[in-house]
Amino acid sequence: MKKLLLGLFCFVTIQANAQVSDTSKKKVVDTVKKDLLTAPDTVKHLHAKGWTLVPPAALIAYGAVGFAFHPIRQLDYDVNNDIKRFYPHSSTKLENYFQFAPVAMVYGLNLVGVEGKNRFIDRSALLGFSAAILSASEFAVKHLTHRLRPNGADYYSFPSGHTGNAFMGAEFLAQEFSKHSYAYTVVGYGFAVTTGVLRMYNHDHWLSDVVAGAGFGILSTKAAYLIYPYIRNALTKDTDKHGKKTKSSRIIMPTYQDGVPGLSFAAEF
Repeated sequence: MKKLLLGLFCFVTIQANAQVSDTSKKKVVDTVKKDLLTAPDTVKHLHAKGWTLVPPAALIAYGAVGFAFHPIRQLDYDVNNDIKRFYPHSSTKLENYFQFAPVAMVYGLNLVGVEGKNRFIDRSALLGFSAAILSASEFAVKHLTHRLRPNGADYYSFPSGHTGNAFMGAEFLAQEFSKHSYAYTVVGYGFAVTTGVLRMYNHDHWLSDVVAGAGFGILSTKAAYLIYPYIRNALTKDTDKHGKKTKSSRIIMPTYQDGVPGLSFAAEF
């Protein structure tokens, strides 16, 4: 009798554990599916604040005008000469790390339990999209303008890539966490401004290069947050042209290959 009761107890325990395991797996699957297939609700937010695209566009315009407007170009020379006079042997590599600090903060805050505006997959896709826009625009402009750096290293001075990366990350941090506290925005942009200053401090860029780089970085992130939700909704909706539900799975993932960020799309019908 004892053996029978023990056997029944073991059987019930195993079945209960199996049910808990199945339930847990189901919850994980549901959570992952929701995370992958639910589009971020950012379209309305950005439409309500479309004027925020104006400041970064103005920064880019300032840098571009410097090619034709002598006072702006003269200010570049004056700032660079002052740095040479007061810091003749300046050299640091901190900007190589500071440019990535805002992005690191986004994922660091998420790890300690502070939730951003978007889920991990969408947030990462937005970052990849922002980086792709920034890389493409800066690459084209650098080769088109062909400006010599202050230190004479090469002719890819305009705009500042490091500064662009830093401000792209700072705006990314602001988009995801400003709802919790504007302190996150201040810290992120603090790293970005410091990155730009250090690029001039090391004689790698002119002032107008840095200003324009900031504009490109901010505008790239804002453009990604403006465009991505439309793409996400179009690719993940589960209805056909007649409005009927269809069984399909679609995933958008950020990619990074050979130094080039981008997005990949996979679908199962």
